[in-house]
Amino acid sequence: MTTAPVLDRASDAALVPGRLRTYRTSLTRGQGRSGWLFLAPFGLFYVAFLLGPTVWMIVTSFFNTSTVRTGLGSFAGFANYTEMLSRADFWSSLWHTLQFTLYTTPPLVILAFVLAVLTNRMNRGQWFFRLAFFLPFILPSATISLIWVFIFTPSTGLFASIQSLLGMTPGAGVLASPNTAMIGVALATVWWTLGFNFVLYLAGLQEIPRELYEAAAVDGASNWQQIKSITLPLLGRTTTLVILLQIIASLKIFDQVYLMTNGGPGISTQVSLQLITGVGFTDNRLGAASAASVLLFIVIVAIAVIRQLVERAAAKREIGA
Repeated sequence: MTTAPVLDRASDAALVPGRLRTYRTSLTRGQGRSGWLFLAPFGLFYVAFLLGPTVWMIVTSFFNTSTVRTGLGSFAGFANYTEMLSRADFWSSLWHTLQFTLYTTPPLVILAFVLAVLTNRMNRGQWFFRLAFFLPFILPSATISLIWVFIFTPSTGLFASIQSLLGMTPGAGVLASPNTAMIGVALATVWWTLGFNFVLYLAGLQEIPRELYEAAAVDGASNWQQIKSITLPLLGRTTTLVILLQIIASLKIFDQVYLMTNGGPGISTQVSLQLITGVGFTDNRLGAASAASVLLFIVIVAIAVIRQLVERAAAKREIGA
C-alpha cells in the first residue's frame, strides 16, 4: 500500500511567486500577440497607403520622374527643389494656402466653441443642434461646392437676391473677383466643417462636472466668469487639439478651391495642392511635383511644431505664475 506524498507547505509557498511570475509573463505575451494581430490590418494599410507613398515621394523628388516614362528617370539632385523655390507661382500658391488658413481657423475655433457652450446649456433639444451643425460635415465636398457656387451666382444667386432686397446693386459675384474669391471659399468651408469642431467641444464640455458651475453660481460668479475661470481652462487640451487639426486641415485645402474657382480668377486662389496636381499630372513631372509636396510637408510640420512649442511655453508660464 502506497502512502500519499506529504506536502511541504514551506517549499510550496516559496514556489508560488515564481509560478505567478511565469503565468503573468505568458499572459502578457499572449496579450501582446493578440494586440499585434488586431493592429496588423491597419499596419498593412498604413505602410501601403501612407508610409510607402511618403518614402516614394521623397525618393522621386531627387529624380526626373515622369508619368510618361517608367522608372525613376535620371538623377536630378536638388534641381527640382531649386526650381520650385524659384517659381513665383509656387510662392503665390503657398501664400494662398496660408491665407485660406488664416481666414478659416479663427472662426472655426471660436464659433465652434461659442455654439458648443450655448448648446451645452440647453436642457432639452440638444440632439437637434448636434444634428443641425454636424449634418453639413457628412456631405461630400462636391455637394458643398455646388451649393455655394449657386449661392454666389451673379444676378440669380441667393447672395445677389439678398443684396437686391437690401437695396444694393449685385456685382459680378464673390467668386469672380480676385479680392473676394478666397473669402467665398472660406465661407463655404466654415459652414461645411464647423460641425466637427462643434462636436469635439461639446464632448469636452460634457466631461466638466456641473457641480463646478453650480458652486461658482452660488459664489456669485456670472456666466462670463464661469466660462473664463472654469470652461476655458478645463477645455485647454480640447482647444489645442481643435486648433492643431484645423491648421493641418486648412493647409491641405484642395477640393473646395478646385471645384468652386479652379484656382481663379487667374491664379488668385490657386493653392499648393492644386499647383502640385498641375505639375504632376498636367505637366507629367512627378519629380518636380514630389519636391513641391516635400516642401509643403515641411511647412505643415514646422507650423504644427511651432504651435505646440507656443502652447507648451504658455502652459509653463501659467504654472510659474
